[in-house]
Amino acid sequence: MISAPLSRRGFLAGLGGVGAASLLGACATGSDDSSGSAASSTLTLQSSLSDPDPKAALTKVVEGYTKNKTTLNTIAIETFRAQLPTYLNSGNPPDVLTWYAGSVARDYASKGFLLDVSDLWTGSGPCANFSPALKELSTAEGKQIFIPTNYYWWGVFYRKSAFQEWGVQAPTTWDEFIAVCKTIKSKGVAPLSMGTGSTPWVASGWFDYLNLRVNGAEFHRELLAGKHSFDSAEVKTVMDHYRQLVEYIDPKGRSYSWQDAVTPLASKKAGMYLIGAFISSAVPQDQVGDLDFFRVPVIDPSVPLAEEAPTDGYFASAKSRNPQGAKDLLTYLASAPAQQQFIELAKSSNLPTSPTVDTTKFSPLVQKGITMLNDSKAITQFFNRDSSDELQTTADTALTKFLDRPGDVNKILTEWQASAKKVIGS
Repeated sequence: MISAPLSRRGFLAGLGGVGAASLLGACATGSDDSSGSAASSTLTLQSSLSDPDPKAALTKVVEGYTKNKTTLNTIAIETFRAQLPTYLNSGNPPDVLTWYAGSVARDYASKGFLLDVSDLWTGSGPCANFSPALKELSTAEGKQIFIPTNYYWWGVFYRKSAFQEWGVQAPTTWDEFIAVCKTIKSKGVAPLSMGTGSTPWVASGWFDYLNLRVNGAEFHRELLAGKHSFDSAEVKTVMDHYRQLVEYIDPKGRSYSWQDAVTPLASKKAGMYLIGAFISSAVPQDQVGDLDFFRVPVIDPSVPLAEEAPTDGYFASAKSRNPQGAKDLLTYLASAPAQQQFIELAKSSNLPTSPTVDTTKFSPLVQKGITMLNDSKAITQFFNRDSSDELQTTADTALTKFLDRPGDVNKILTEWQASAKKVIGS
């Protein structure tokens, strides 16, 4: 259940493949319907990554689908990202495409590019028993337009043996959390690790979670969609809580990558690290069993608990020449056997979205992650997945400035809003 720590974007995309029938480069051609029979046409599955393990895994999964002939095209992630609008808007688009849940999927749905797959979420459909949070995540304008097949969780990770040595326990409230930070600092240890040098996006993890805990998931999504201002009173309250953390964050982290910031956690020179489950691929293997996590503590008990869970899966083109075939392929890909096969062969620490996947062989850490997400009232993605890469850049600039000069927070938020307005208005 461990995946290689290549890059955050590589990990986040989570899916890849080569041609089960043929490899057609960046071709955006969809079903061949020249015969006039949609039922006999070849389906095209356009995939966004070619990392070795996920690539081999998806190849095997697609080879097991026999109802319709399927061509699997693999496109490098940056090319796929740039060409996605072209794929969906072409006269003969791919039938099914890998991507992830969030603002991009909802935006394409609002333009009429995505197939309505609501029927796969009801009755005996493959997603009928998926969690309500996943259904909400896959919905746009009252219709389900996305099929989630795997996701992973974020949490505050720590070493169990270190907490035992320091005499602290996993907190559940904000006050308890700050108390834990104070105790760890008194031991001469940096309470929080954070690698924001070459990977400044890590700073958005705390921003996202504090906004979720203070203002809730709906406000958070609306903020990232441009419906609220980054210099609003609500965001200033978020930054008040973020400012409480600054004295506990390892200052060396401003020159670390996210991977580098794992080292002080592993060596007990830092106490905790808010990061995705992909941390398990960067921790020395003999310490993985000592790794544990807790959810970001409650700040306002009246705010429903939401969790960051970047979610990968598939959507289908509204222009597919074989929509029923596309839905049948999605049904197969969403099935428990297909999910389990992909995750195992991909050597991934991602979680299955199907509740019927046998998780008894998963590690206790992974099973705890599944339980936490199943108990969540809402699921969000990550800053750029709920907004855009361009807006992520504005966050990187603002939040790293804040970490260096927390006293300038009001000025920084004003500048952030101005930058965000340009991005959202473009």
